[in-house]
Amino acid sequence: MPLSSSSAFSQDGRRMGRFAHGVLLLVAGAAQALSLAWPWARGQGDGLLSLIGGYGRPLWWLQILSLAVLARALQTAQRPAQAAGRAMLFATAWLVATFWWLFISMHVYGGLPAPLAVAAVLALAAFLGSYYAVAAWGWQRLRPAGAAGGALLFSAVWLLAELARGWLWTGFPWGAGGYAHVEGPLSVLPRWIGVYGTGAVASWLAYWLAALPGISRNGARVRAARPLAAAVALVLAWGGLWWLRDAAINAPSAERPALSVAMLQGNIPQDEKFEAGSGIPLALGWYGRELRAATAQLVVAPETAVPLLPQQLPEEYLDLLREPYLKKDGRQAALLGIPLGSEEAGYTNSVVGWQPGQIQDYQYDKHHLVPFGEFIPPLFRWFTQMMNIPLGDFNRGALGQPSMAWAGERLSPNICYEDLFGEELGAHFGNAATAPTVLVNFSNIGWFGDSVAIDQHLAISRMRALEFERPMLRATNTGATVAIDHRGVVTHALVPYERTVLQASVQGREALTPFARWVHAAGLVPLCLAALAVLVVAWIRRRKPSVRGL
Repeated sequence: MPLSSSSAFSQDGRRMGRFAHGVLLLVAGAAQALSLAWPWARGQGDGLLSLIGGYGRPLWWLQILSLAVLARALQTAQRPAQAAGRAMLFATAWLVATFWWLFISMHVYGGLPAPLAVAAVLALAAFLGSYYAVAAWGWQRLRPAGAAGGALLFSAVWLLAELARGWLWTGFPWGAGGYAHVEGPLSVLPRWIGVYGTGAVASWLAYWLAALPGISRNGARVRAARPLAAAVALVLAWGGLWWLRDAAINAPSAERPALSVAMLQGNIPQDEKFEAGSGIPLALGWYGRELRAATAQLVVAPETAVPLLPQQLPEEYLDLLREPYLKKDGRQAALLGIPLGSEEAGYTNSVVGWQPGQIQDYQYDKHHLVPFGEFIPPLFRWFTQMMNIPLGDFNRGALGQPSMAWAGERLSPNICYEDLFGEELGAHFGNAATAPTVLVNFSNIGWFGDSVAIDQHLAISRMRALEFERPMLRATNTGATVAIDHRGVVTHALVPYERTVLQASVQGREALTPFARWVHAAGLVPLCLAALAVLVVAWIRRRKPSVRGL
């Protein structure tokens, strides 16, 4: 065979190999998204199908397995740019498959042309994916010779990328890998190191899983004893974590009966919610009737359950709702989502609370606002003007607003995706005597249709319950309306997209977890410093080849 023909075959083979490699990374990235909330019904049968827990459930093993595919791709990369490109493919596929439902809000409800909505989702995923590309580039540049050092460095750069995604430009850490571990052996870790620390441990495990075939950086076979020892150590650690799961249980708040709760799910169609001829009268009528008819000790109505400002409501509407809850001898309290403010003072996305003997309403104003929905980022007004969505520039509420005390519990509201930012919820946990005993989320996920966004948000709330060991009540317009206990377990739930009321009970917790203590004192700085310390050590060792690798 002529030399030129042999060279052509070789080039074709390399191109096919690169193509297959790229496809594998795209599939693995999509699997990373699926691990956060499985979007299909439970598989029927035994074996591998039995590992799939059902629609909306997180799959911790799939998160580690899919991330191991990326780790393996980085281990075989020859150049930093190649490593960055592989991570970019993986991360972009992962993020597109995670928050593809943004297309629904922009196109279906916002009227943005479909090609532009698709482009916007892709652009956001690629932008956020670049954080992981930079992390992979840095890992390849600083990579130690030893597998242990490589695993530690991979965990550190992955952690930094996740922290950057959760902080820069107000942060959008939706779908962080740690959320897949609200179930499984790593679910014991959030009370100590939070979702980001848990994700870092998962990335460390993924790296070791990728290294088990025994291929080191230079391609030589590692002695068989090493991967065998690593596998045994991982199995032992896994079993230890499972054993510790029930040791993380927090004692109830004093000796008192559980609090009865009614959570209202109005299922107001999103395309009618702010329409004067349909959604508004439907919401005012249904929520008004249910608030007056409820018998539970605590009644919770979701974000913007009342979709009008108080001054826009029919005369005495709020007074009629409030009156039963203000009776001095009453035994009921209510929390209601409603916008507040005026053109002069500015507007807030708020929750008001009513309870016996309290003339002054309790008020919580949303602190972490949604870009493009509740405030318009600089230079992007042109984009929001292309959509037909009721947007506004809301005022930001203070961080660490007080809880509402009721029936021996301290109820701490958070609105919409505020529960995505555990470090901000941590501002409430400085003192066990004043810290919330129950967290309450008010949401309207109707913007994203009947999609997996509902289940992803549920996993986020479950993670907050694990981190702080506090029960979480979720009242939503379309789902998931649920009660979650302090172990992150859903105890009561409504079927999404039904107009009904969830009757539940909740018992608060008072002790502070280690995570609550350090995140209140220092935010996420300790995690950032720990990751940076690993990078500094790797850089020093890289500059001194004579020093033995990690």
